[in-house]
Order: sequence, then C-alpha cells, then structure tokens
Amino acid sequence: MPLWSRIANLFRAERLTREIDEEIEAHMAEAVAEGRDPADARRAFGSPLRHREESRDIRLIPWLDSLRADAVFGWRQLMKHKVTSAAAVLSLALGIGASTAAFRLIDSLLLRPLPVSDPHRLYAISIERRVPDGRALTYDGCSYPLFRQMRAAVKDRADLIAVSYADRIDLTYKSDLEAERAYRQYVSGWMFSSLGVRPALGRVFTENDDVTPGAHPYAVVSYDYWTRRLGQDPKVIGRTFRTGVELYEIVGVAQKTFTGTEPGFVTDIFLPTMMVKNNGIARSDYQWFRTLVKLKPGVTAAAVGARLKAVFRGYLQETVKLFPGMPRQEFDEYLNRTMWLNPASAGVSGMQRDYGRSLAALCVLVAMVLLIACANVANLMTARGAARAREMALRVSIGAGRGRLVQLVLVECAWLAMLAGAAGGLFAAWAAPFVIGAISPPDSPIRLILPADWRVLAFGLAVALGVTLLFGLPPALRASAVKPSSTLKGGDDPHARRRLMRALIGIQVAFCFFVLFVAGLFAASFGRLSHQPLGFSADGLLAVEAMAAQPQPAALWRQTAEHLRSIRGVEDVALCEWPLMTGESWNGFISVDGAPPPDLASYFLNVSAGWRGVMKIALLAGRDFRGNEPSAVAIVNQAFARQYLGTENVVGRPFDIASNEGPRYRYQIVGLVANARYRDMREPLQPVAYFPFLRDFARANFMVRTSDRDPLSLANAMRREVPRARPEFHAGSIRTQVTLVRAQTVRERMLAMLALFFAGVAVVLAGVGLYGVLDYSVLQRRREIGIRMAIGAPAADIARRVTADIFSIVLAGALAGLALGMASVRYVETLFYHVKATDPGALALPTLTIVAAALAAGLPAVMRAVRIDPAAVLRAE
Repeated sequence: MPLWSRIANLFRAERLTREIDEEIEAHMAEAVAEGRDPADARRAFGSPLRHREESRDIRLIPWLDSLRADAVFGWRQLMKHKVTSAAAVLSLALGIGASTAAFRLIDSLLLRPLPVSDPHRLYAISIERRVPDGRALTYDGCSYPLFRQMRAAVKDRADLIAVSYADRIDLTYKSDLEAERAYRQYVSGWMFSSLGVRPALGRVFTENDDVTPGAHPYAVVSYDYWTRRLGQDPKVIGRTFRTGVELYEIVGVAQKTFTGTEPGFVTDIFLPTMMVKNNGIARSDYQWFRTLVKLKPGVTAAAVGARLKAVFRGYLQETVKLFPGMPRQEFDEYLNRTMWLNPASAGVSGMQRDYGRSLAALCVLVAMVLLIACANVANLMTARGAARAREMALRVSIGAGRGRLVQLVLVECAWLAMLAGAAGGLFAAWAAPFVIGAISPPDSPIRLILPADWRVLAFGLAVALGVTLLFGLPPALRASAVKPSSTLKGGDDPHARRRLMRALIGIQVAFCFFVLFVAGLFAASFGRLSHQPLGFSADGLLAVEAMAAQPQPAALWRQTAEHLRSIRGVEDVALCEWPLMTGESWNGFISVDGAPPPDLASYFLNVSAGWRGVMKIALLAGRDFRGNEPSAVAIVNQAFARQYLGTENVVGRPFDIASNEGPRYRYQIVGLVANARYRDMREPLQPVAYFPFLRDFARANFMVRTSDRDPLSLANAMRREVPRARPEFHAGSIRTQVTLVRAQTVRERMLAMLALFFAGVAVVLAGVGLYGVLDYSVLQRRREIGIRMAIGAPAADIARRVTADIFSIVLAGALAGLALGMASVRYVETLFYHVKATDPGALALPTLTIVAAALAAGLPAVMRAVRIDPAAVLRAE
C-alpha cells in the first residue's frame, strides 16, 4: 500500500476498522456460500481480532498509529485535570517565553549576520591599551590619517571601510520649528559597493563622493527611514534637508534589508566621511569612526592583521614625536597599545560591549527559571504518576512494553510543552520589544531588528523538545518500570516517589536562591548608582544646543543668552561647551609650581558667568566668574584642590596646564566649588577646572533653568527664539538634564528590573512546587497521621513531622544555591556598582524570601494535616 494512503488511514481509523470488519464478514459469507458450516468456517479463519490488527498494521504505520492514540489519550488526561494542567502550562510558558525573548535579543545584537555579501569575511579593528592600574581597556575609534595609511597598506588584500558612530542629530526639511531627530552615520563612499548593498531607489555613494573634504553634500537614506518618514515618496531623490547650517541632497535609498552596521540602532541617513566637520579628516587626535575590514577572497585575517599591526606600530612611533611634553608613563602607555582584528559578521556596536555581558547574565537567570519550571512540572508528573500507578500496572499486565509506556507519558508531556511553547511565543513577542523600550534612553532610542524567522522558530522548538525531556523523561522511566504484581497488591513503595520529588524540590530551591541572590545584587547596584550625589540640581534644567556656520564671538553667545532670559517660564540662562553627563570631555595634565605633571588627568570645561548658579553648584570659597573676566583665571572643584594643592585654601593659587605639544598655560584660581559629576556616574569624582567662556565657538549649549515642571514645554520657544536673537545661530538638540542623568543608569535599571521579575517568577514556581510536594506527602501519610492523632499527638507535633523533612531539604537547597551564587558572581562582578556578594543585604534578601515562600507553601499542608479526622481515616482503612 502506498505510504501516503497508510498515513491517510491514520485519520480515518473508524472507517478503516469498519472496512476491515466488512472484509472479514465478506470472507465468512463467501465460505458459507460455498457450503461450509459457519462454525467450522470461523474456526478455520481464526481470531477476527488478530486478523483485524494484522490488517490494520498493513494498511497504516503502526508506530505512528500508536503515537496518534497516545496523543488523543494524553489530551484527554490534560482536560481531565484542567487546573493542574493549566498551572503546568503557565509555569513552562513563563520559562520558554523568557528564554525565547532572551534569544531574540541576543541573536539580534550579537549573532545575526549583517544583510551584506559574505558577512563572514567582515572584521573590525580594535585597540587595547593599559591604564596605570594595570587594567586593559579596549576601544575601536580611529583617526583618518591612520585609516589612510592602513588602507593603502592592505588595498591588495582587503577593503577598509570607515563607519562613524551612529549619532542622533536634529534636521529639518523646512523651518527650524519643524526640526526632527534622525540617526546619522558618516561612511566611506565605497562602503555600499564593498558590502554589496544596492540602491532601492536612486543611487548609493561611490568612491568619487568621498575624495574632497566638504565637496559632496549628498545623503543616502535607509529604506526604513524612507518608508517611515518619507512615505516611500518616489520623488525623494533631489530633496534637500538641513542639519545645523549644512544643506544635504538626497541621492538614493539603500536596499530594504540594510539598516547600518551598528546593531541596536537603525541608521536613517548616511553621509560621506569627507563631510565631517571640525577638521576631522586631518586631525590625528580625532578618533571618530570605526574601521571595518572586508577581506578579499582567499585572504586570511592573520595576514591582513599582521600588516595592519605593523602600520599601526609605525604610526604610534611617528605621532608620539608630536607630543614632547607627554609624561613618561603616558608615553610608554601610548607606544604599548596593541591592535586586534575581530570578527564582525554581526556588525559592530557599542551596545554589544555595554549589554553583551548583561544579556549573558540574564540568560543564566532565564535558564534557571526554566529549570525551576521543569522541576515543578516534573514533580506534578511524578505525583500524577503515583495516582496512575494501577493504570500503568494493568497496561503492563496486558502486554504493553516499556517503550510504549515511556511514549505514553512523554506524549502527554509534549502536549504540555507545545501549549506552553505557544503561550511562551506570545509572551516572547511582547517581552523582547518591552525590554528594548525599558533600556532605551528617551533621547537616543534603541531599535533592534527582531524578526520571527526560522532562527527564532528553531530555537523555540529546541527549547520545547528540551523541556519535554527534562521534566518528562524521569517520570516516564519511573512509570515504565512499574511492577504489576506489587502495584496491584498495593505494595508499591511510596517513599521512592517522595525521594524523587524532594530531590526536585532541592534543585528548585537551589536555583531559586541563586536567582534571588543575583537579582538582589543587581537591584542593590542600581539603587546605589542611581542615588549617587550629582553635585548639581538636574530638575527643571534644559540643555539647548546651538550651532553656527563659523565660530562666533563669545559676546554674541552672551547676547543670545540674555534674549532667552526674557522668555516666559525661564528663570536664568548660562553657557557651556557641553552639558554635564553627556560623555563629552576635555582633559589634560596639571602642573603646580613647575613640577612634572602627575599621571592623573583633569577634566576642563568652558562656562559663562552665572553657569554655576544655574546648575546650583555650591560655591565654597572665592567668587564666581564675571562678565568681563580675564582669560587666565579658573574655578576648581574640591577634588582638584585636594589632588594638586593638598588643601581647600586655594583661592589665588596658580597652576599650569601641561600640553603634550610642549608649552604650558598658566591660570589663577579665583573660586572653589563643590564636586559635581562631569562625565559618568560610575567613575570617582574627578578633578575639574572651569574656565571662562571667552573664545569663539561654532557650537555651544545654553543651560536654561525653568520654572515649568516640564522643561521640554519650552523646546519650541527655544527653537524659535535662538535664531531670532542672532540669525547666525540655529537650535540643535534640546534635552533635559534629567534625561541625561537617567541615561547613565540604563543598563543597571534593565538588569535590576528583569532580574527582579525573574526572581519573582522563580519564587512563585518554587513555592508552588513546594506546596505540591507537601500536599502529596500529607495525602500519602494520612493513615500514619490519623494513628498519631488518635493516640494523642498534639497539632504542633503533627506540623513538625509534616514539614521537618521538607524544610531540611529547603535549607540544603538554599546552601547549594548560595555556593552556586558565590562561585558564579565573579563572572559578572564588573556589572555591579559598589556591591559585594558578601554584603549582609545580599544574603538576607534571598534567605528571607525563601523562608517566607516555604512558610506560605507549608501552611496549607499543615492545616490539612491537623484537620484529619482519625476516626474517618481509620474507618476507611
């Protein structure tokens, strides 16, 4: 019989049985018609049942038919116990859904190849340097002069591509009042052809578009931006937009699948590298882009890497001569830098560095939650197997093999896993974008491509299969090993099942304690970081970036600030080069009394008179800047005074800035202010010197102190009034200082939020599992408890006997979880901020939570035990 017909017969079993019966009856009727006695004919024919089964085996696939029958029976078993089945499905759904969501994030950020030609031949350059404390720091920024030398050295073996960091800019297609934000990347003109990216409309850049600085103000937009912002307008080619004072013409739309080379951000607009301002093409100290290396066919990464390292070594030795004033230790550190060539098939992104380890830690927590769910369901299946022991014994008695019993239980478990997988898939579809939204700073939203393709489907199926075996195989093997004679006589050993269930409880508690322990460390880390003193007041503070085509005198900047003070809702306005806490910095080395500068660099910032008052930084000694301030004065913070002068009585003292180029610039201290965070929440408070805002600037920020509860309500007024005050200026990005501060704790907030969520799920699952075991224990020991109560045992003794064994297992599991946590925490300690695993709070949180969960889970079982009626139990026996 054809295979397809045998498969089709599986789904019409009743009709097949009817046809076989009709065929058997036809044979009997034929024998009777030939004159044979009906009884003799039946005896000669043999057992109709045997012939029916043999015929069925020929007309369908026996093992597939048994699988179908077990699937039907398993579904009926689930429907028979709807509450417990729903609890099992919910437990597994949380574990599977969380696992799939974590995989989607990791796959999108770290694993998924870029949609370019031959991504496996794509590499990225990184540079490692040693800081004074011996730590190795890695960065991937490169200067264009070095890029040119490296490209020329390997042009016969690889294509080098410059790709700037994706940054969010303000642009407008009409007036400044209609400004919008978009992600921009400067890229080499040959990037698109090297990566095999074709245009969807118009054209992409060529090498001729990236030869002369400032000569080709062209832009290529991504397909996503063309669709989302420009409505797939076919007339977009030739359209212009302005960013700051620069005008660009759109010449093409990139192919649909290409959204840039930086996972975590979808690039909206690509510009040629030669359009970078501030002399970024010529400066050797301006490291503003990453370098991608596309190997040519047949070329190895080792060969290209060796040649690039040689060029890099020569470049360091040549450029260090330009800095005769560099301290010896910094000189040695500069020359000892090392270049590496790293695989970059998935692109290169700061998010990969910032969140890679965080996602790995979360994956461990998710795996623990999944294992707790599996142990929970395994306990449920073990308890259900105890209730079905007689059924299994009867099946063995009538000839069922061990493999068939294993299949019967595994199919039922597969139903649970399939239902949980479907529910978990819905949870993952919601959870992954939710996590992205939770960690995404408002000013720089993160966008990860999260397609539900075959990769996600394959992972989900693998997880569903894995959990089926994890929670289904032990109960299945135990059920298949049943001894009919012992079980049917009631002699099956209940202690063996209790030992298995208690072992699973111990595993659950250990994993739960581990998740709680790590979650507590993440939560404490976030709490300590977010409550770090800033040294200034961020509430009601608005940072308004302004730009000009050419550097403008400080007097014009001050006139604009004076105009902005007249806007309703504005309390005060001051000027600075950039706001605090943006990550931007200017630093240098300080010399006092002509001594050699120490290795510690200080931060510098140009600010106007009144900036300290707008920021609400306390003045401790001396005075603030004045409007007609001479240039050679400075205000320093407490950390600066202690580091270089050893006292806070520093007003009137001079210091020098020791330039690497050789000359020194002397300043006199006129004021001392309190410490304020400059660049980062995580680093210690650094020495900072503030200088008067006197030079000509093409870009600066107005710090606006507002009386409005929502400072951004003044954004449109700022965009309108900045060019009205001085037509040379254009308003750029407008951000609240609170947003800048909150962006510093995004990673810690994500870790704390998700870890606490998983910890809550783990506690619930462990509590449910503990309750199930205690309830099963009371059920199995009803006769013993009844006898004890009949001879006068008090309720307290019954409660102690019911819970003593389980609570000892909980204690053992907690100790195992603590040991696991202590052994594992060193792998993620870099994610913590001023938190140690031995802190009392880190140990108290999981301990108290486990104890509370155990008491809550044990109380119903204890109440059930002490309410047993001895007379009713003994009468039933």
